[in-house]
Amino acid sequence: MQLPGSERSHSLLPVHWTVADGLARLPGPAGERFATLFRHGTLSIELYAPRGQDPQAPHAQDELYVVVTGHGTFRCAGRQVGFGPGDLLFAPAGAEHRFEGFSEDLVVWVVFYGPPGGERP
Repeated sequence: MQLPGSERSHSLLPVHWTVADGLARLPGPAGERFATLFRHGTLSIELYAPRGQDPQAPHAQDELYVVVTGHGTFRCAGRQVGFGPGDLLFAPAGAEHRFEGFSEDLVVWVVFYGPPGGERP
């Protein structure tokens, strides 16, 4: 399936997705709790709504999360921080990270970007 923004043409601009658009795709056919909504170059935007536990493994790209709803603890590279709606969380490429002790209504926008291995400061 071709995602808006995944081609070079700008005929689809502006791209507009809502949380409801992403949630309508969940769970995915194999029970996935994420839906990819947009791709352009190295940028990929997903909506993620884990339930029960967060089974993530480290990713090849840097990653930002924007919390839409829910609260809990975010663990990344051995550190942890509490989070709630409106918070922005960062996980560098290759870092162990996951949401822990989160509420059942957790929904986050996920932004993957940059080269494999992450951006260099």
